[in-house]
Amino acid sequence: MRLFLIPFLLLFPALISAQEIRQIQCRFLSFGGLENPPAVIAAAEKGAEVTCLLSSSQISEKIVCFAVGNKIQFLSTVDRKPTATATIPPGVHSALLVFVQVPGSSAAAAAPASKILVIEDSAKTFPAGGAFIANLYNKDIRFIIGEHKGMLHAGGIHGYAMPEERDSFNMAPVVFEFLQGDKWRIANESALRFLPAMRYLIFAYVDPVSGRPRINTYQDFAPPGPETALP
Repeated sequence: MRLFLIPFLLLFPALISAQEIRQIQCRFLSFGGLENPPAVIAAAEKGAEVTCLLSSSQISEKIVCFAVGNKIQFLSTVDRKPTATATIPPGVHSALLVFVQVPGSSAAAAAPASKILVIEDSAKTFPAGGAFIANLYNKDIRFIIGEHKGMLHAGGIHGYAMPEERDSFNMAPVVFEFLQGDKWRIANESALRFLPAMRYLIFAYVDPVSGRPRINTYQDFAPPGPETALP
């Protein structure tokens, strides 16, 4: 019995390590810089590498990356230094990774300082036909999206279903207010078209050039199907 346990114990750390590796279907977006930063490298299976392009104008197509211990480490394609780490919640197999440039860092640098906002890429979190709100502003925001009314503290995120109250053109009102000092000020007042095949990713943030609070909206035309683990 003892002889049987010795090889098993030697093999056990390798089994644990293998169990900690997960395939994650990732899509990418760069936010907060003035231009597209250099691509990043994600470590892949068996020492291989995956190059991930970062765009500031649209969400990328899906790329399979590998999370080890729930983390994906990204390296710069320029000098191969670590540039950011994404922490993937357990049970998540599809994620939108938003590289948020740290204020004060240069988008033209070899490895601009970034933090990664991880959004589960599923209809549960990022609803088909609806909107996902991320508050990158340093104070509270409040908003109206159709019949939905919400408020988020700094760093808060939340997804909202497609508004039921829409006009004949499928338009619904969208209003954002920022807390400045002790007063609420309107930063955006418009209308968006909501369709089942379309959803919106909306950021509240401070413009790095003007220093003023602003709203930035991205359209996404590819709502994911039911989330399933890759084989």
